Amino acid sequence: MAETFVIAQGGGPTAVINQTVVGATLEAKRRYPGARVLGALHGVRGIRDGNFVTLSDLSEDELRAIAATPSAALGSTRDKPDEAYCAQVLKGLEAVRADAFINIGGNDTSGTQAILRDAAGGRMTFMHAPKTIDNDLMENDHTPGFISAAEFVAGAFLSVDLDFRALPGVYVGIVMGRHAGFLTAAASAWATDETSGPHLTYVPERAFDRSRFIEDVKSVLATHGRCIVAMSEGVSDGSGRSLVESLVPPEMLERDAHGNVRLSGTDLGQAVERMLAEDLPGQRARVDTLGYLPRGNIATINETDAREAFEAGAFAVASVEQGDGSVALQFDGMRTALKLVPLEAVAAKTRHMPETYLEPEANKISAEGREYLHRLLPRKFEVGRVFV
Repeated sequence: MAETFVIAQGGGPTAVINQTVVGATLEAKRRYPGARVLGALHGVRGIRDGNFVTLSDLSEDELRAIAATPSAALGSTRDKPDEAYCAQVLKGLEAVRADAFINIGGNDTSGTQAILRDAAGGRMTFMHAPKTIDNDLMENDHTPGFISAAEFVAGAFLSVDLDFRALPGVYVGIVMGRHAGFLTAAASAWATDETSGPHLTYVPERAFDRSRFIEDVKSVLATHGRCIVAMSEGVSDGSGRSLVESLVPPEMLERDAHGNVRLSGTDLGQAVERMLAEDLPGQRARVDTLGYLPRGNIATINETDAREAFEAGAFAVASVEQGDGSVALQFDGMRTALKLVPLEAVAAKTRHMPETYLEPEANKISAEGREYLHRLLPRKFEVGRVFV
């Protein structure tokens, strides 16, 4: 019987990641009366450094309030532990006599769990609970955090399209997503008809070509008098080099602590603005970088997303006695169900948006892609008649 659970959060915050923490905490208290549930502050770094809060001491009302609050209440980290770091984390888990460690996060988090499991040799259970607005975890139909962020993106692009009907021009909205284009694709979820934006969509799964981009924009302008573009921050050229690297001088690129080019800053937006100014001189154009705004917006917390995130945490605790694994949200054609899958099926892997979600000869979301988005994001607003 499990007596001590440790819960941590990793990677970027979302609107519903705290639901998973609370779902796990309440399920542990229900299944294992008297069990201790510790929250590690700032992810695995908190375990390494011995920084914990005792979640099981909080009342249900206090926990429910935390669940309804966006961002990561325990604090997160971008640390990517190697084997030596994981050895320190394992020592920290043993110091608090952990029976199970539930780590909530994306690809890197699941990879950390696999390393820890191998090092622990069966001394405790390692469970990965899914979280990512990128929607890029293998074995999952969709991931907690995606729907809420996607609603923000869908609403933003519907609004921008109406704006640019009134005052025509070119608009490019840059959306988070380093390797997968699901969140950018969500810009098309609430399009009102075939003339609505986004008229063009560029995602990491398809190589970006500058000359094709300009021709695409010109063609849309000729047809509609305006052009709305959804672009992933992770778009890359034919060689696989990110667009920001190909457009921005090396000395101006921002890099994170791991040496990775920062994609979520303003570099790409400024580069796209220059591209449009050079290739479409005189054309009214605007480029916005949505950045972190979609991922934890309190105004777009989706009820289904919140419920599924909570259930993923509860399911992680309910599955502890089955052994190590990753919680996955799977769709059987009728409903979404939770399933425990091997860590190896998810750890450090990336699920890309299917090619069939894009039209084969155009940079647009296909009917199949829209069908997927409409299932997760039914339109919340009716738009009245527009005369232009």
